[in-house]
Amino acid sequence: MSWLACELHTHTFHSDGKQSLSELAAGAKALGFDCIALTDHNTMTGLAGKEEVERENGISIIPGMEWTTFFGHMVTIGLDRYVDWRPVGPGDIHAGLAKVHEQGGIAGMAHPFRPGSPMCTGCYWEFEVSDWNDIDYIEVWSTTFAPVKNNNARAYRFWTDRLNEGYRLAATSGRDWHHQEPTDEPLSVTYLRLEDNDAPLRDRAIQALSSGRATVTLGPRLDLEISREGTTYGIGDVIPGLPESGQTFDQEHVSAVQLSAVQSSFVQVLATADFSVRSGHWELPEQTFTLKLDSNQGVLFEGSLLRDLPQITAEVPAEELKWLRAELWGIIHGVRTLIAFTNAVYFE
Repeated sequence: MSWLACELHTHTFHSDGKQSLSELAAGAKALGFDCIALTDHNTMTGLAGKEEVERENGISIIPGMEWTTFFGHMVTIGLDRYVDWRPVGPGDIHAGLAKVHEQGGIAGMAHPFRPGSPMCTGCYWEFEVSDWNDIDYIEVWSTTFAPVKNNNARAYRFWTDRLNEGYRLAATSGRDWHHQEPTDEPLSVTYLRLEDNDAPLRDRAIQALSSGRATVTLGPRLDLEISREGTTYGIGDVIPGLPESGQTFDQEHVSAVQLSAVQSSFVQVLATADFSVRSGHWELPEQTFTLKLDSNQGVLFEGSLLRDLPQITAEVPAEELKWLRAELWGIIHGVRTLIAFTNAVYFE
């Protein structure tokens, strides 16, 4: 497996951006990205000359489009052909999602709680979703210095609620990048973990995101591994069903089989922050960070993490777990905030 630093929400002057595809790609490369998704509003014409721009700038471009409607914005990526958004109304978004999936693409809610009209037409999500299994991901961080903005905090809680309901739904960041303006605000990155094989990079990136193999950050890349009974699972993986517990045992008379069952109700967790990624493109003051292991059962572990001691191991109870993720908290630009989070590891 290898990591790909991605910006998954961008625009050119083919919609309301103020940059060409070449300018966008050059700007992304200068910021240390490996890949961008071009998601112009309701058009894919900006992808003309994509291969040449990729060669000139040494960056990969995933084709996409942002469905921009009165009822919400939906980012679709991984498509070869235009999928018409106009027949889809507020009550039949699933028909549109089916068309995207038929072409091998995936779809995510863009900035679902950004203020809508008259500030931003349709930016606030109002489509009726009857089955969250049809949504591939939620863009929980939008624009720059995303975690301090209230609409993003609401999106993060919304994603968490869907995980608690049992849906296996990925979360991403997206700058919603329209022009090449300098900024001192922290930029978020979505890292996708790709399989190492001969498939086209676009296909591997789409597969990684649809499988939830993604981690989001303003700086260090956070990773999470969970071990149980000799097997290690990563972000996006599903851990097979654990034995039911709740039984009590007399330690003097417990059998080896029973003891094994009790022990296996715990899992070993390894969380790692890689501070070397995109070196020079972000800054954090020297500090002691807080690493949290959050789940549908609440925060199961909280500990300190340092730049020169970037790993934490913990053992947590797996009983009643549906999902577990890692969060890195600390101070950036004088604000204590969430700096990075992983997508979930799931439990059957």
